[in-house]
Amino acid sequence: MKLSHFSFDLPEELLAEHPAEHRDESRLMVLNRENQTIEHKLFKDVIDYFDEGDVMILNNTKVFPARLYGNKEKTGARIEVFLLRELNQDQRLWDVLVDPARKIRIGNKLYFGEDETLVAEVIDNTTSRGRTLRFLYDGSYTDFRRKLTELGETPLPKYIKRDVQPEDEERYQTIFAKNEGAVAAPTAGLHFSKHLLKRLEIKGVEMAEVTLHVGLGTFNPVEVEDLSKHKMDSEEIVITPRAADIVNRGIESKKRVCAVGTTSMRTIESSVSSNGRLNEYDGWTNKFIFPPYDFSIANCMITNFHTPKSTLLMMVSAFAGHDFMKKAYEEAVKEKYRFYSYGDAMLII
Repeated sequence: MKLSHFSFDLPEELLAEHPAEHRDESRLMVLNRENQTIEHKLFKDVIDYFDEGDVMILNNTKVFPARLYGNKEKTGARIEVFLLRELNQDQRLWDVLVDPARKIRIGNKLYFGEDETLVAEVIDNTTSRGRTLRFLYDGSYTDFRRKLTELGETPLPKYIKRDVQPEDEERYQTIFAKNEGAVAAPTAGLHFSKHLLKRLEIKGVEMAEVTLHVGLGTFNPVEVEDLSKHKMDSEEIVITPRAADIVNRGIESKKRVCAVGTTSMRTIESSVSSNGRLNEYDGWTNKFIFPPYDFSIANCMITNFHTPKSTLLMMVSAFAGHDFMKKAYEEAVKEKYRFYSYGDAMLII
C-alpha cells in the first residue's frame, strides 16, 4: 500500500485539546471485523466485551517531564530542550531536540532554572534539530534526575496549543505507569480508570504488562510514498517471563487477547516464536507494521483515533482491514469523535 491511501480530511476542531472529564467516559467506537459492524459506546462499556480468562496487554511505560526551557549563555535567548534519551548516566549525556535549532552550536552552554544551577554544554550536532548535551551538575545522580524532573514539564504533543496545566501531570499518564522512560504517553491506556481496572479484574480478565518507552520517532511523518522504504526509530521494549506466560495461556485457551494501544501491539509483534507464542525479551524494536500484515499474538485491539498518514493509522488499518478502517474513520469524523492523544477510543474485535 502507498502513503496516499492513508490520507483523509480531519477537521482541526476534532483534535482533542483536553482529556475527557472522567478517564473511562470518553467515547468508544466498537468495530466487529467478522460482521463489519460499527457500534457507539462509552469506554467503560469495554468490560461487556471481555470474559474470564481473556487477556489485556498494557504498556506500563511512564512519561517523564521531557520538555525543558533554558537560556543561552551571553544572549539569554530562550531555548526549548526536549529530552529524548539518556546516552550515558555517568557522563550525564543526553540526546535532545532544540528549538530554535539555528541558534545552538557545539560549545554553546544553556542555563536552566531561576538559580541556573543546572547547566548543559552542546557537544555534538546529530540532526538538523538534534543535539547531544552534557549536563554539568555538582550533586549526585539522584539529585540530578530530581532536578530534571523539577525543571521539566509534561511533554504534551505540539498540536495542543494551550499551556501545560496541573491536570496534565496526572492525565497524560496511565494509572498503571511504572517504568519511566517515555516522552509520549501510550494513549490508548489513558482511558482506564482504577474503578474500571478493578471491575475487569473481578470479572477475571488477566492483565499482562509489557514496556515500550515511546519515543518521538513514533510520530515522525512518513515522507515516502512506498511504505516499505520508511524506517521507524528504535524504541526500548521489555517483555517479562510473567507477561509472556499470561499472554500464552490466553492464546492456548483460545481467549480474547487484546493489545491496548499500538505500542503494546508493536512490542508483542517484535518477539514472536516460530509457533506463534510470545517470547520474553529485553532490547529494542524498530518494527513498522502496515497492510498487509499477519498478526501473530493479539486477536483484539484498543486504540485511539489517529491522524492522517501516520504510522499508527497504518498499523490499525492492517489489523482491522483498510477498507473497514476507512469506513470507520469517515463515521468518526461525521459523528465528531475526538482524535489523537486526549481523544476517544476504538475497540477492534
